[in-house]
Amino acid sequence: MVFDEVQVGLVRVAGWDRYSWLRHGFSTRSGGVSKIYGGEDLNLGFTRDDVPEAVRENRRRLAEAVGGVAGLPLVAVRQVHGAVVKVVNEGETGWSDTEGRAVLEADGLLTAAPDVLLGVQAADCVPVLVADTRLRVVGAFHAGWRGTVAGIVQKGVAQMQSQFGSKPEDLIGAVGPAIGACCYTVGEEVHGQFHQAYRYAAELFTERESGLRVDLREANQRQLCDAGLAASAIAVVGECTGCTRLGDGRRKYFSHRAEHGFTGRAMGIIGIV
Repeated sequence: MVFDEVQVGLVRVAGWDRYSWLRHGFSTRSGGVSKIYGGEDLNLGFTRDDVPEAVRENRRRLAEAVGGVAGLPLVAVRQVHGAVVKVVNEGETGWSDTEGRAVLEADGLLTAAPDVLLGVQAADCVPVLVADTRLRVVGAFHAGWRGTVAGIVQKGVAQMQSQFGSKPEDLIGAVGPAIGACCYTVGEEVHGQFHQAYRYAAELFTERESGLRVDLREANQRQLCDAGLAASAIAVVGECTGCTRLGDGRRKYFSHRAEHGFTGRAMGIIGIV
């Protein structure tokens, strides 16, 4: 298949460009070739609705846009809403099958290897990126409500410390676009599990006529703080994937909840080059 080249939509963290070796971004819907979801979308997930050729082309475009050069490998995992974090070593292969689909189950990735990009998918869940500015180690984490309750971000930072020697004072973090409390109604199961896991759980929830709302972005920002990152070192992209729209009225992001499950996947992506 032949695709026209267009600019890939990316949200980058202000100030991170000071690190010349660091590449990162949070994708939007713009700049892709997937047509199943109502436009020419940058769907990055091998969903049952989209064609694999389009997804591979979208991933190629994203990797080139973030990495700045063509051909950088993009490593992803089969996400299972848990708290397992895998390490990508230099020269390591076997992360995907011949079609490009991830084969290993996890919800986080770490690497100190140059010229490789780590990607986590999301369509309302929280993508979180972390970088060690001294040792040049990076991590990407997928935090839905289950992964947030399981503490994947805090556990991921702890793994950076144990396996690479990272120090919290050298880390910067970014909480990407995710569904906001404005659009995320949850039930008593979610409420109960958060209260069992976190002393500050009551501060994450609001009660409205439509039901309980939870702020996943705030929860993951707090995990970064609890892991030792300075509040000033944490950036939060405040846009809600459920309701943020472009000037022409189109959705800026994919949203599983707002689109009733028929939607694509975005990525938070980070790497060292």
